[in-house]
Amino acid sequence: MEKTYLEPKEKKGLLVVLTGDGKGKTTSALGMALRAAGHGMKVCMIQFMKGDIHSGELDSLPRLAPEVEFHVMGKGFCGIMGNPYKFPEHREDAQKAIGLSKEKIASGSYDIVILDEINNSLMLHLVDLPQVLELIDSKPPLMHLVLTGRDAHPEIIKRAHTVSEVREIKHAMGQGIEPQKGIDY
Repeated sequence: MEKTYLEPKEKKGLLVVLTGDGKGKTTSALGMALRAAGHGMKVCMIQFMKGDIHSGELDSLPRLAPEVEFHVMGKGFCGIMGNPYKFPEHREDAQKAIGLSKEKIASGSYDIVILDEINNSLMLHLVDLPQVLELIDSKPPLMHLVLTGRDAHPEIIKRAHTVSEVREIKHAMGQGIEPQKGIDY
């Protein structure tokens, strides 16, 4: 059977926001990276807040090189899950992630840039709204920009082309089940 490839009449770089209190925002973004790599597209994923707990994507994403580039910039989730780092350290790392994001977006080398947990970073004041809006505004016309994390700011939602909300209906942790390898991390 011959494959059919769909091409839009007009190509446009989209702003996609993955938000909500449910599990699966990063996983959805990773699915986009996997799909894009299958099309030979270049993807850069920058994680703003993860990094203190080993996650499977740390090992799997390098296998998608050279199509997918992955940067872990944070020291974990600020203020939760026993994270020992103080706010100024988290903010410093998030500001470095902003700098790297600017560089990667401006390079024009990527079809998709994923800013994982940037919404949380904004809500926690690790980054500032003008910084995030500047990243959005600097996006080349054909580049897709994906922003993940809870509590997406209304101004970001307003600017987005696609917004998906992941809503928790039930989570294993609510039943006292610890996070499971390959599912939760």
